[in-house]
Amino acid sequence: MTNQSTIEIQGVTLRLSPPVQGKVTWIAQQEPYRQLCAAWKILGPKDWPMVPRLIGPPGLGKTTLALAVAETYQRPVYLMQCTSDTRPEDLVVNPVLGQDGKIHYHASPLFSAVLTGGIAILDEANRMPEKSWASLAGLLDHRRTVESVIAGISVIANPEFRCCVTMNEDASTYEVPEYILSRIQPAIELPFPGAEEELAILRYSVPNSPDELLAYSVAYLQQAHGLDLPFSIRDGISIIRFALRLMDGNPQVTLPEAFQQSVGQVLGEQAFDLESLAVARKRQFGDVARMDTQDFFFDDDEEDLGEGK
Repeated sequence: MTNQSTIEIQGVTLRLSPPVQGKVTWIAQQEPYRQLCAAWKILGPKDWPMVPRLIGPPGLGKTTLALAVAETYQRPVYLMQCTSDTRPEDLVVNPVLGQDGKIHYHASPLFSAVLTGGIAILDEANRMPEKSWASLAGLLDHRRTVESVIAGISVIANPEFRCCVTMNEDASTYEVPEYILSRIQPAIELPFPGAEEELAILRYSVPNSPDELLAYSVAYLQQAHGLDLPFSIRDGISIIRFALRLMDGNPQVTLPEAFQQSVGQVLGEQAFDLESLAVARKRQFGDVARMDTQDFFFDDDEEDLGEGK
């Protein structure tokens, strides 16, 4: 794995972006993991790795999945956070005025991966405008070539270079051009996890959580998933972590009270009535899956959820 901070390409010295540090663990949902591993395989001397797109609602672990698979390659991993303000030059090379009064060229995380044979993750890539996507067309197909007009260089990607993009499904994203969609294949979807998988993820993520609080959280999230509401693992982790803090050093706050208060403050008061929220989303976004449910929240004198019931 390269640790160099600069590299010279065609007479131009570039400062590389730092790779991601630390390790991640992927819990449950092995099918998306297997599919991403398959997409990055090279099957022959004239083959090249695919550039898959990981799709699904926010908070399901798309970036974590990409990081987990990337670590198996023992290559530097670079994370590029995409926004609506991302410009073509942001994706390749940016000129920066140094303290010495000279222009220095900084390679983006994506371009650093291209040069070093690393693995690039374009996070929330469908927030980028089409002009930015257009600058990557040659890199995302069999040519594996990218050009920096600013630095005056054109580079063929290192043979070890791999890339994937993550895409959220919300109203703040752009329509991705068809000529780009044809290059970022296959689509790998992360569905909402089942109850056992969700429990395993929450227990791993918040290991100090009591079983009863985990049971409340899983039951609540599974009910939300059944109504096609976008509450995610990330939301569940936040609910549990805040509930634990509400109870810490305050024995007067019961676990059900802490859980209910945490849901309201993490997801908003509307999250107390999942059925009404699902109906409102149906009016706004179209049909959603329905299921017969009863009110999740309960009075203080009701029985607790026991073993996740």
